[in-house]
Amino acid sequence: MRHAPKEDAETLMNMLVPFAEKMLREHGEFYPYGGAMLPDGSMTMTGAYNGNEHPSSKELYDLMVKAFKEEARTGKYKATGIVYDGMAVPPGATEKTDVIAIRLDHEAGYSVVVMIPYKLVSGDLVKGAVFASKGDGDIFPVH
Repeated sequence: MRHAPKEDAETLMNMLVPFAEKMLREHGEFYPYGGAMLPDGSMTMTGAYNGNEHPSSKELYDLMVKAFKEEARTGKYKATGIVYDGMAVPPGATEKTDVIAIRLDHEAGYSVVVMIPYKLVSGDLVKGAVFASKGDGDIFPVH
């Protein structure tokens, strides 16, 4: 059964987000990591490593984008997701807040960045209303 690109992306996001939530609860932060949906619908989590014990988040994010672009060209993935700790202004707000950001890209051209605002209150993760913006759409080759 084929799913719509948005459904595939949401399925992938639902697999990826709990790890970020766990890391925030336990460590107050997390390095970017990713995951992908294979053509058969199975999913895998991935990380990036540049040999540095304390790499910058941007370096890891860029490494994953590069790797996903290469693997997407070969048809290895149907959808990809990169999760990172970011800052954004939620709709209706005037100030930036911490967000779990999930960049989702699908081979059909669907591309979105979903943001989950959060606060850590006494070690507990309090999430706000989820919002999204259009993604770059540059992981998968244009058909």
